[in-house]
Order: sequence, then C-alpha cells, then structure tokens
Amino acid sequence: MTILIDKDQVISSPALVPTERDLARDHGVELTIGLVNNMPDPALKATERQFMKLLQAAAGPCRIRFHCFSLPSVKRSPEARWHVESEYSDLSDLKKQKFDGLIVTGAEPVAPELDQEPYWRDLTELIDWAKANTRSTIWSCLAAHAAVLHLDGIARRRLPAKCHGIFDCDVVTSDSMTHAAPAPLKVSHSRLNEIAESDLVQAGYQVLTRSETAGVDVFVRQYASRFVFFQGHPEYDALSLQREYLRDIGRYLARERDNYPRLPVGYFDAATEEKLARFEKKAAHQRHPALTNELPGLNLRADIDAGSAAAVLFRNWLQYLSAETEASIPARQSKDVGSALGLPRR
Repeated sequence: MTILIDKDQVISSPALVPTERDLARDHGVELTIGLVNNMPDPALKATERQFMKLLQAAAGPCRIRFHCFSLPSVKRSPEARWHVESEYSDLSDLKKQKFDGLIVTGAEPVAPELDQEPYWRDLTELIDWAKANTRSTIWSCLAAHAAVLHLDGIARRRLPAKCHGIFDCDVVTSDSMTHAAPAPLKVSHSRLNEIAESDLVQAGYQVLTRSETAGVDVFVRQYASRFVFFQGHPEYDALSLQREYLRDIGRYLARERDNYPRLPVGYFDAATEEKLARFEKKAAHQRHPALTNELPGLNLRADIDAGSAAAVLFRNWLQYLSAETEASIPARQSKDVGSALGLPRR
C-alpha cells in the first residue's frame, strides 16, 4: 500500500492513501521510499509510526511516496499477519520498480545463527536486490548484522550482557549523514550482539559514529546503492526502551526467560532505578506473572533527548536522496526531449 507523506500531513495509519487532487499538486522533488518492517508483533505498528513520523518531520519540501512491506517468512501471530496482509504491499511488488530509499528493520531471532533464520533466504535476496535498485538503503540492528554477514562474511559476536539503553555516540568521520549532528548523539541501542569495528574497517566499511560503551553505531558502504547501517535504533521514541524492559520483566515472571533483565543504561531517573531495584529483589522471591501489577510508576531521565539523533540522520539521508534525484533529472529530461524529436539514442 502506498502512503503519501507531505510536510504538513497528519499521519494516522499506514492505510492512508492520497487522493487524485493530492497527486496532482506540485511539491518539487518526489522520493519513493519503502519500509520492510520485520519487527516482532508487539512492535510492528509502533515501528510503522516511528519511521513515518521521522520521514514526515525530515521531509522539508520533499514529497514522499511511502510503501510498507514485510518479509513473508517472518513468523506472525494471526492478528499481526492480518495487519500485514491487509495494510502492506506484497514483497513481490517491491522488485517491480526502483526505489530511491529503502529502510529494512531487524526481526526477533529464533535460530542460534543468523543464516539459520527462516527468513534468511528472503532477506539475502532483498540485500542483493537493494544494491542495484535503490539509491540508498538503511539496514537497522539485526538487519545490519545480517547484511554484513551476507555481503562480507562478517559474523556478529555475542555480548556478555545485553546492550540496552541510551548511549552517547560521537561522530568520528565527516560525512553527509552526520552533517550538523549534535555532540554527542544520544542513540537507543537494544541488542545481544555486536559487529566489531576492526572487522568492519578491515572489510572496507566506514564507521561514522561510535560510543565508548556501546561500540560502533552508524557505518556505511558504497555500492551502486549507498548502504547505511545502524547498530542502534535512532528511530525509537521515548518509551520504546521502557516497553522492551517491561516486556522482558513479564517474560521473566512467566518463566519464559531465566535471567531478570538489566536496567537500560542512562534511561530511568535515579528514583525510578531505586524503585526498580527493590522490585527486582521482590521478583526473585515471588516469581509470578501477577507481580507485574505491583510494578512502580516509571519516570525517565530529563536528558534522554529521544529522537534528536534520528532527526539529524534522516534529514541528511533525505537530502542525499533528493540531491541524487535532482542530479538525474536533467539527463532524463534531455533523453525525453530527444525521443520527442526523433533523435537517435546513443
């Protein structure tokens, strides 16, 4: 399904379709962008909203045609499958046209190794297609790990503990993606694995941002398409990490995981961290799903600055796509005029 995003348009649903009058308006540069949303069912709709709002805020004078897809081999609940089938375009439609930009999210892992995931074949075919059929593609979190494994055989490494929280990331390479970025960039990370910077540099990737604590954040590689990789989640809203943390507490209390989740780094305020520490001790002795009803009220730190990194990165990404699009317009116009005049093609 196609969603038209204009700067002043209020986004309510991925089912929002433009009218013929909207399509006739002149908005200058027009970009076609796809989101391949493979996030787990509880985060599926939130991820749609996050990326659409980011693109809307970053669009400026651009007009964006936004298409939602999902890998068909990602396992879904009946409700989530109905949502994807009714609101998203079929993945086969993606490969029938060229996209200016593509965003590919990760999926919740179900296999010990990435290349054993049920969606591995679909994902690697998408990686190969995107190299030649987009101007630039963003690979987010697990999708970034899968892409570098497929492209260069770089395997991710298991972390001793989950990297979970908001981390200060520094720009280490001057690049259009990080133009006018605040120092530091505060970025959400939520992952159990990492790609080592030494492996990326040796294979020819360029690291743009990193955190002393969380490691590599954003890195890039140029093919026919410019591939941009996020180990973090700059698109996360202020409550995304809270939802994940509470989900993991629920899984612990339901005995679906062995270990109690660690607090997200740099996220809750000091008073909340104290209350959550007391709750953890209680949960260890009264491990039962009903205990979630006794979770304390949660307050975030005042300085998390959610969305600031994403605003910069996505504005710069759209400007890159717009510049590439505008550069190709004179060549296309010249070709069209030549065809109209009956001139031979060269």
